[in-house]
Amino acid sequence: MPLPVLPDYPFQPHRFEPRPGIALSYLDEGPRDGEVVVMLHGNPSWSFYWRHLVLGLRDRYRCVVPDHVGMGLSDRPDDAPDAHPRYEYTLQSRVDDLGALLEHLGITGPVTLAVHDWGGMVGFGWALSRMPQVKRLVILNTAAFPLPTAKPMPWQLSLGRDSKIGGFLIRAFNLFARGAAWLGTERSLPADVRRAYSAPYNGWCNAISTLRFMQDIPLREGDRAWPLVEAAGRALPQFADRPAFIGWGLRDFVFDRHFLDGFRRALPNAEVHAFEDANHYVLEDKHEVLVPAIRTFLGRNPL
Repeated sequence: MPLPVLPDYPFQPHRFEPRPGIALSYLDEGPRDGEVVVMLHGNPSWSFYWRHLVLGLRDRYRCVVPDHVGMGLSDRPDDAPDAHPRYEYTLQSRVDDLGALLEHLGITGPVTLAVHDWGGMVGFGWALSRMPQVKRLVILNTAAFPLPTAKPMPWQLSLGRDSKIGGFLIRAFNLFARGAAWLGTERSLPADVRRAYSAPYNGWCNAISTLRFMQDIPLREGDRAWPLVEAAGRALPQFADRPAFIGWGLRDFVFDRHFLDGFRRALPNAEVHAFEDANHYVLEDKHEVLVPAIRTFLGRNPL
């Protein structure tokens, strides 16, 4: 897919088929014998979100950063019943894809899990069956448990999740990715950075995953992703004995203080950096602070 010039993204992506005929793009930067940091993006971003952290770690750490299927530079298969190849845009599919990628790369030893947005559910969903492998956590404006009871579902997400009109607008006009690039930060992003976030999702077919991610948000028992999200939430306190770094933009209207409080309760020993002047894309707003802080955290807690 032709994209605009990508600022601060001097990487050569690789490709791997987690399923026949469906290719996933990923970064694999840094020494092969370095400690592994797996970075997982959410919706509607892609590996571009992690670029500053990759640049800040790749001299010492092996940074593995996938683009989920349908996102970034990965393929965009249809999910119609007669599509060939066909892809189920579900949380479980994302978890399975991650497992296939890491197996393909031969990564069976200790990893640091770095997560943002729905990358948290993908990562902690994967970790349910691999808990001993996850040795450190880097948590940025994300979730690993159901919507807190005190937190109302944001109407902006309900627009995509529950409204046919909203779904049409997201796919026809790239509404979600474009909106996030404008409203997901407190600092004003340069135009080329905004384009880098939204360009992968221009066009009806290209935007399929941004909508399917929203439609897969589980709110109650019976929703497709509910069992996996609920299980991850129950298991989260079991990670309290591992070093954890939390970086949080407090202006995030989705992953707000309710979610931050959930992580604080589950991981009471976590190192927390919360910013009143940062938003959902906290690595955009605060990468000058967060990247060196994360590197220091990793160095202080070697595997």
